[in-house]
Amino acid sequence: MSAIASMTGFARTEGQISGIAWAWELRSVNGRTLELRFRLPSGWDSVETALRDIAAKSLKRGNVTANLSVKRQSESRLELDPLALEQVLKIATDLHHRIPGSHPPSPEALLSLPGVLRQAQADQQEERAVAAAEVQAGFTAAVADLVTARQAEGDRLAAVLRGQLQEIAGLCGEAAEAAAGQPAAQRARMLDNLATLLREQPNLPEERVAQEVALLASRSDVREELDRLRSHIAAAHDLLQEAVNIGRKLDFLIQEFNREANTLCSKSATGTLTAIGLRLKAAIEQLREQVQNIE
Repeated sequence: MSAIASMTGFARTEGQISGIAWAWELRSVNGRTLELRFRLPSGWDSVETALRDIAAKSLKRGNVTANLSVKRQSESRLELDPLALEQVLKIATDLHHRIPGSHPPSPEALLSLPGVLRQAQADQQEERAVAAAEVQAGFTAAVADLVTARQAEGDRLAAVLRGQLQEIAGLCGEAAEAAAGQPAAQRARMLDNLATLLREQPNLPEERVAQEVALLASRSDVREELDRLRSHIAAAHDLLQEAVNIGRKLDFLIQEFNREANTLCSKSATGTLTAIGLRLKAAIEQLREQVQNIE
């Protein structure tokens, strides 16, 4: 049976090969589409395209951040970055000239600044040659673990959504009971008011008045809105059963829930029905918030 997936999850994989330790951390949160952000060590940018293809095969929506750390367990050779050194030397010299009595920048201080010394390119190339295949396999495993984590969260969300749909169905039943006599009561109230008006203005055509009363009474009938809400509830349950990639469909369906609830409130002629309608809108909003988490 297919599982509902949340867009929230975390996964970590790690390993080592030939003295090189690596680790992947994947974090996923809500998103309208699939957006992948990679944070890769210097020299590893060339593998990003293949990693994106791997992720896109398993993930359809969500903002996913993938962080790779690679460390050599033995000391690696360092080399000077001339451009970075030139930039920090200029900044440090300018500050020395602007601050009277300050000491000129020392080589030790400049070399300790981030980016001035970097891993030798030969070592970077060696790392990629030795570890690239295992690092990619680790990413594939991390994506699989992330899918599992998102499905576990999806199971919890599905239980919450079913409870909220049950609450909305109960409110629909309360609204139906509260609105059962609304058209007749509205019609009787309007007829009494019009009878008074006709006594004061007897020339008004009674047939035309009766048509207007019937039209106004029909506009206060909320049975159609409640029937549509029940239909939407059934459709939501069907989508939960369908499970796979239902987030967008549910999001659209919630808009229809809101439309019917708003119309019900606008047609309400009693405080009781209005109160139920407001509770219904609040429940639908809670449902919408949870639906935003579904892939």
